[in-house]
Amino acid sequence: MKFVIQRVKKASVTVDNEIIGRIQEGFLVLIGVAETDTKLIADKMIRKMIGLRIFQDESGKTNLALKDVNGELLLVSQFTLYADCKKGNRPSFTRSGNPVLAENLYEYIIKECKKSVPVVESGSFGADMKVELLNDGPFTVILDSEEICPPTHI
Repeated sequence: MKFVIQRVKKASVTVDNEIIGRIQEGFLVLIGVAETDTKLIADKMIRKMIGLRIFQDESGKTNLALKDVNGELLLVSQFTLYADCKKGNRPSFTRSGNPVLAENLYEYIIKECKKSVPVVESGSFGADMKVELLNDGPFTVILDSEEICPPTHI
């Protein structure tokens, strides 16, 4: 599982010319699911993401977490995070989770985040989405489950 976390001042996602998700200060998170991902992996990734201290405190140091700034979440599925570009110029997506698994885990992540973050918005799984954001910093962090929770520790 991969999370591309962008600290934003605001972000939105549009489908068919209609805004379906919009947040103010917080994280825009692009979520990629691999075939080997599970709810246990998702739980560990969620805990790590929510605990990231990447907002500035009164001294200008990145020392505050999402909850400390009443931050919001916009979660967007993005299977292309598992693009394999080793051969040729056309990416392969064989490492991406099958759509049923990926959608189930994406919905699970949304549900679990809502338990601890007051404002959680989302995109539409599998839809052609347009994402707009005002990146703050810019500050972008990539969480990869292979680093966060290696198979021997799951």
